[in-house]
Amino acid sequence: MSKSKTIFICSKCDSQFPKWFGQCPECGEWGVLEERAIKNQKSKGKNFGEVGEVIEFEKIKTEDWPRIKTEIEELDRVLGGGFVPGSVILLGGEPGIGKSTLVLQIAEQIQPRTTLDSGLSGTLRGASQNSVLYISGEESAEQVKMRIDRLGLKTKNLKFLGETNIETICATIEKEKPVLAIIDSIQTMFSPLINSEAGSISQVRTSTAKLLEVAKKNKISILITAHVTKEGIIAGPKTLEHLVDTVCYLEGDPYHQFRLLRAAKNRFGSTNEVGVFEMREEGLVEVKNPSVAFLSQREEKNPGSVIAAILAGGRSFLVEVQALVAKTSFGYPQRRTIGLDFNRTQLLIAVLSRRLGLPLGNYDIHLNVVGGLKVEEPAVDLAVCLAIISAYKNKAIDSDLAVFGEVGLGGEIRQVFQEEKRIREAEKLEFKKIIKPVSKLKIKSQKLKIIEVRNLSEVLDLF
Repeated sequence: MSKSKTIFICSKCDSQFPKWFGQCPECGEWGVLEERAIKNQKSKGKNFGEVGEVIEFEKIKTEDWPRIKTEIEELDRVLGGGFVPGSVILLGGEPGIGKSTLVLQIAEQIQPRTTLDSGLSGTLRGASQNSVLYISGEESAEQVKMRIDRLGLKTKNLKFLGETNIETICATIEKEKPVLAIIDSIQTMFSPLINSEAGSISQVRTSTAKLLEVAKKNKISILITAHVTKEGIIAGPKTLEHLVDTVCYLEGDPYHQFRLLRAAKNRFGSTNEVGVFEMREEGLVEVKNPSVAFLSQREEKNPGSVIAAILAGGRSFLVEVQALVAKTSFGYPQRRTIGLDFNRTQLLIAVLSRRLGLPLGNYDIHLNVVGGLKVEEPAVDLAVCLAIISAYKNKAIDSDLAVFGEVGLGGEIRQVFQEEKRIREAEKLEFKKIIKPVSKLKIKSQKLKIIEVRNLSEVLDLF
């Protein structure tokens, strides 16, 4: 005997409620709750359904699928060596950060150089293995061609589909069988089976799930772009992270030329890698030596300037941390940070005031990481403290000095991970001295004078 139950479902966010509301309590939209009847069927006895097929892992023979390399080293490093056939990659970033530019450059690099093993079985055999299918719901073919011409790209085997219906898109991908399909962007795609507008959470999830099914079935790599809001929640990549195989974020300040590509999730590689690009007229150009690029315009003997050895992913960079300390003109001192965590900076200012006796409560303090980078790791603490001290005393720190270390509330300097990588990066750029925390692991260097310190008082005595 079956009974029907009435519930109300939001057409915008798919939230369910036992009664009707004028406004959805979850997403805040008005007039989006729809009444639906659900039948509840009680199972009789132990008849739960058919028994599933159980597989033993020892009997499974895996196929060694070769990765599809793009020959963009910074990108291949983040992906773990290139695209894995059948994988779905999500590329997120703020509007205007360079996602569409990057995917077009990927299309140029991947199509003429892709070679698949002739012994592979599956649906790729007989497909146009050198073709890339670019699917856009935002721009026309003419608009995409204008960008291709502006970037000077060669796209002989690049095909275009201007479509937003995900059912049509999946059918086209199965017919064309490209080596890579690019979706730009997922927020514009919709399924006619879902009663909500394009860009809603239900539409984004459904579209991604259908693309995932096509990718796994046909062993076709699919690259999806998605716009990120400040919260990163509504119809953003956070909604899709559990569905896709790899999640990459293109970060950077739109007013600076550098862009960082990070992997937040990667089922086929490490998430400790980061790629560095520079935005130019010809598109995103790889930065082979990021430290040189970040320090190229640094002025010597500039008070408040300190070089910090940081880690971004698994790579070590040298970046310039700048501080400006000025007498406050108002009753409450101003604090501003660019590229640094504001709350942690407040903590470090309090440590300097309490442990070193600096009267920073009467001064405005402004901090900046040159190049538009965002540094979150605590190893930059020592550089921030030194930059503030240098700016407060108006005395420049040696330009051939680099520092790293985490600062505790007691003014002590604590160890950080992968100290040797940071030291080797400073050696590569011909720095003469480096200040680091005291550690049991003694690292030797013939080019650098390594100075170990225990607390901020010892650092201050050095100068």
